[in-house]
Amino acid sequence: MSIVETRSGKIEGTQSDGLSVFRGVPFARPPVGALRFRAPVREESWTGVRKAFEFGTSAPQNPILLPLPGMDVGATDEDCLYLNVYTPAADAESRPVMVWIHGGGFAIGSASQVIYDGAPLARRGDVVVVTINYRLGPLGFLHLADECPGLEDAVGNLGLRDQVAALEWVQENIAAFGGDPQNVTIFGESAGGMSVGSLLGAPSAAGLFQRAIPQSGAAHNVHDRETANRVARKFLESLEVAPADAAGALRDISTAKLLEAQKKMALELGTSVGLLPLQPSVDGDFLPEPPLDAIQAGAARGVDLMIGTNLDEWKLFGFLDAGLATLDDAGLLDRCVNQLGDEAAAKRVVDAYRDASAGAEAQTPKDLYFAIETDRVFRMPAIRLAEAQQRHHDGVFMYLFTWESPMMGGALGSCHAVELPFVFGKLEEDGADQFAGSGPEAERLSAQLMDAWLAFARGGDPSHPGLPDGRWPVYEAERRMTLRIGRDATHEQGPADQEREAWDGLL
Repeated sequence: MSIVETRSGKIEGTQSDGLSVFRGVPFARPPVGALRFRAPVREESWTGVRKAFEFGTSAPQNPILLPLPGMDVGATDEDCLYLNVYTPAADAESRPVMVWIHGGGFAIGSASQVIYDGAPLARRGDVVVVTINYRLGPLGFLHLADECPGLEDAVGNLGLRDQVAALEWVQENIAAFGGDPQNVTIFGESAGGMSVGSLLGAPSAAGLFQRAIPQSGAAHNVHDRETANRVARKFLESLEVAPADAAGALRDISTAKLLEAQKKMALELGTSVGLLPLQPSVDGDFLPEPPLDAIQAGAARGVDLMIGTNLDEWKLFGFLDAGLATLDDAGLLDRCVNQLGDEAAAKRVVDAYRDASAGAEAQTPKDLYFAIETDRVFRMPAIRLAEAQQRHHDGVFMYLFTWESPMMGGALGSCHAVELPFVFGKLEEDGADQFAGSGPEAERLSAQLMDAWLAFARGGDPSHPGLPDGRWPVYEAERRMTLRIGRDATHEQGPADQEREAWDGLL
């Protein structure tokens, strides 16, 4: 039995294999009823000892479309603002703290997904791992303040505000769990990595963490105010609620109807507002300016940054794209023009990728499209964030993950999310071996990644004896030193620089 006194009352966790685990710990009041679409409010206190044996419910969400292992979110409910703590001991030690922000396109996911079990990291590195929920979809990333002024106290970026509320909880409570509130690393993948990038530029998050690891996500995924309002108008239209009636309807309408309207809105908007219709927005309050602009100006000065992407990110999404089977050169150019809005720029990018692949195995239009979208959506934003931060701080590190998934006969390559079982030490989880692989090489790679993430959390430098020469070189805009890590680990200066240069002046 392990009992800890938190700011709101005592909680009892479980003990297993040398760890104390506390699940379903509230860090805010349930955002339901009158609190729907409002900023998070501190959790209420309780008397006695609250059992923290089971995960809290996950945020409401539509079903996942990607066939990945370990991604079941369990029960969902708007009452979802819970976190989980994995600690070697709830004692007086001051261990590094790692706070995980799950991904899922700001629309799906949960801290309770088995792939995000914090126990292996906590046990291997003698660190405290915290995994958090946050509001998703329209309940977390719909900007209503401008379109529905009668909706009292409605604010935007609620999912990000929830993340800050969880980090504030960590500041106040983590010492009681054996953690150091002055040594906090936030890390996340995909939308979780994009959340990390947004928090780096959010004034209210300043000082709540000292290090950041955005995996396959950076600081680009943010709507301007006009686009956020356009999304809100389309959502209200899909919900068949007039703005004048919103104040009386939006806090009473069922969760199921909100999720149905989200699907309808996404279909009708398509990619006209970008890849993710519901994402952070520049609201003039939580995000006064685009996060990348704030970071370029020094908003995250002093924060250590380790950032990277996977070699073939976009291949994970290929099976959802029926048009890829017949994609030709003209179709490839048309797609790039649509994404970039400029035919000359699109032609420059396509030509650069085609030229860079000359002499290698013949690249089909589909292959080129995967490479271009991987860089447009993931690698180039990561580079832009690294460049912005290294102007103000020396502690910036870059990786390129190249291990290939064995799933679908290897067609996925080193796709989006394939690094997750390695980072969390979950290769033995059911289905993980099919997606990420297994065997001695995979286990060695997992050890390399876990030890790098843990070393970074301890002291801001991911170097450790399991890497080439025992070091991970810092990233500088002049040399762009990157750790290329997969079946082998190598230091590489400016990987895929020819392709990178094609994006100069873009994004």
